[in-house]
Amino acid sequence: MKKKLILASASPRRKEILEQMGLAFSICPSSGEEQLNTADPEEAVKELALQKALEAAEKQTEPALVIGADTVVAFEGRILGKPAEEEDAVRMLKMLSGNTHMVYTGVAVIDTETGRTVSHFAEGTRVSMYPMTEQWIRRYAASGEPMDKAGAYAIQGGCMPFIREIHGEYMNVVGFPAARFYQELLRQGIDLLQPEEEDEA
Repeated sequence: MKKKLILASASPRRKEILEQMGLAFSICPSSGEEQLNTADPEEAVKELALQKALEAAEKQTEPALVIGADTVVAFEGRILGKPAEEEDAVRMLKMLSGNTHMVYTGVAVIDTETGRTVSHFAEGTRVSMYPMTEQWIRRYAASGEPMDKAGAYAIQGGCMPFIREIHGEYMNVVGFPAARFYQELLRQGIDLLQPEEEDEA
């Protein structure tokens, strides 16, 4: 019998990506009070993802695989999370306009039955953007779309016309590296896409 899947995130984009993968899962969002102890973006997202997964794992009463994830944008050594306010979104978008940045998503998967961290990694995708006018940036920031997005933009939303090229996994920029996640668990002998009746046969 397959273990339950728990997503330790309230992100609508991560929820949508797991649904698009055809996975059945429950949501147990973390409190959002994670502590960041490093300035390195790759290590930061791994650390935050693990904190989220551990917090949600402690709440489970049945065997489950708990998925924690966190995404940041990194530009010239700076970590850009979600903007605190509209002007913060404007500042971030001006930084990214016409430049190349990295998007990192950390993922941690904990097996609550054994207490083992079965997968823990960070995926990076390089994104290059066309220049954006200040008028457009301010209009986009005022739309509200950037406010819950790392780096203040949605690659699948209003910023779409300004994405020049990406190197790496597209879904990683949306908020969850679906292919890497699946392949990492497959290496651990966990095939999330195998039908349960085959699993039991």
